[in-house]
Amino acid sequence: MDIDATPSSDPILAGKEADLASWLSARAPVAIGFSGGVDSAYLAVAARRALGPDRVLAIIGRSPSYPEAQWAAAREVARSFDVPVLELDTAELDDPRYAANPSNRCYFCKTELWSRVVPVARERGFGTVADGTNADDLSDWRPGLAAAEAAGVHSPLLACGLGKAAVREVATALGLPNWDRPATACLASRLPYGTRVTAERLAAVAAVERHLLALGFRQVRARHLGASVSLEVEPARVAELEALARGPALRAAVRAAGFEQALVAPEGYRAGRMNAALGRITASAEEMR
Repeated sequence: MDIDATPSSDPILAGKEADLASWLSARAPVAIGFSGGVDSAYLAVAARRALGPDRVLAIIGRSPSYPEAQWAAAREVARSFDVPVLELDTAELDDPRYAANPSNRCYFCKTELWSRVVPVARERGFGTVADGTNADDLSDWRPGLAAAEAAGVHSPLLACGLGKAAVREVATALGLPNWDRPATACLASRLPYGTRVTAERLAAVAAVERHLLALGFRQVRARHLGASVSLEVEPARVAELEALARGPALRAAVRAAGFEQALVAPEGYRAGRMNAALGRITASAEEMR
């Protein structure tokens, strides 16, 4: 892959790319919390371009709540663009506050993540730790942002005014393989708030989602409803999923994952469904704790 791709032809976007390169250069060396989503992937590649391979490190935190597809995407980007990677195990499921699955669950998850990532980054000489938060992320309920702030983690995409659409555009220009992959989230987001997070429940929804992805759906969610699982795919393909749900293969996959039946969400996937039920968007850092 070409890590020396030319800047965007859009002068405003090119200016933001230049601002990001300057931001990274002024704070090098930089370690990046690397999830495999397009935001952190673009940030990692931008840092590799601006700083070279010796002054950037992409750190993956792996646990049962981390979707396998995300890990594969992260490794693919790192390999293709020569981004140094370190993988760490995280143990958020051992935190009873996280496992209880309150509405600020992500705060405890990210607290665990950064408590592992930041010290390792510092030990290896990386004085700056950054994440892939973009300029649009403040519009949703994201308790994890407060955990990053408390840990001293920077958000350069946010600082440079790069939102999701801009990130996808520059990621396309760079040839990132995940530039158009739908946004995802940790597997715990598939459990209703208040339903205890366990490795078994995470594995169950992960298994159903792997089956849906293997069928060719791109945007999938398997929502854990106890004995049932609610299936969400891109709205234009709901009818296709409904037909498959009546067939033996999908029903067998659902039962193999431990569910008695599958329900198809008639409106398809909708971002922020769980958060919308809270009737809120933002909260103070103190409220997150």
